[in-house]
Amino acid sequence: MSSKQLTVQSQLEKFPSVLPKFIIGLLSFVVFYILATITISFKGINERGLLIAINAFKGLFNPSMKIITDLGQYGLLQMLFETLAIAFLGTIIGLVFAIPLAFLASRNMFPKGINNICLTLISVIRAFPSFMLGIMFVKSIGPGAFAGVLSMAIGSIGMLSKLIIEVIEDLNPGIAEALDAAGCSTFEKIRYGLIPQLSSNIISIVLYRLDINVKNATILGIVQAGGIGAQLMFAIGARRWPDAGAMLLGVIFMTVVLEYFSTKIRTRLAGQKG
Repeated sequence: MSSKQLTVQSQLEKFPSVLPKFIIGLLSFVVFYILATITISFKGINERGLLIAINAFKGLFNPSMKIITDLGQYGLLQMLFETLAIAFLGTIIGLVFAIPLAFLASRNMFPKGINNICLTLISVIRAFPSFMLGIMFVKSIGPGAFAGVLSMAIGSIGMLSKLIIEVIEDLNPGIAEALDAAGCSTFEKIRYGLIPQLSSNIISIVLYRLDINVKNATILGIVQAGGIGAQLMFAIGARRWPDAGAMLLGVIFMTVVLEYFSTKIRTRLAGQKG
């Protein structure tokens, strides 16, 4: 009997034991699906809402050239630049705090007591979505781009530190052990042994978070935390569909360009690492 036949036979022998788990999983999915459809109300769907969606879609194909060519404060270029600046600064500030927090929370770097405190802090930070943080900062320090930057920064700390912890804990322990044997301090181990290994992974993580922050910065504009989102909502509220279409096209263009370059950089980093 060939190895392929043995593999098929072994899978068939396992099937009776897997079947009850599959049935339980399927039934659980059906129950949760039914509960979800009962909980969610679809009463808001009406002809007026559909008409608004159609008009917004039409605006994409009839964008306002006035906003596109305007180089002033309310021009498309300026609004996109502000949105990108909020996302970029928020990501960098978040990274500055996330790196030391990630090292302190890593089990292979510091004692368990410090790990638990830092992991709890990260969990608390991650519990607050950027949108909620935006509302809080707008209410406390006033509307504007600064509120957006603070929201992006705190939101970034939670995600960046969580991902960097996973990278640190997956590192080859042999390097740290060799540096320990050489009498290196914790700081020297991080500086000379770990940072060179982590740099490409951290850059990839930061680029991924920057992609998310650009989208979040657009949404944060809705609560007047800077960026293009506020003007987009004003245009939709006033039924200025060509203006809204121009802004949506700008957001789509910015997102696609950023995704293209971040993918290129991540691919190159992956090639160097390999």
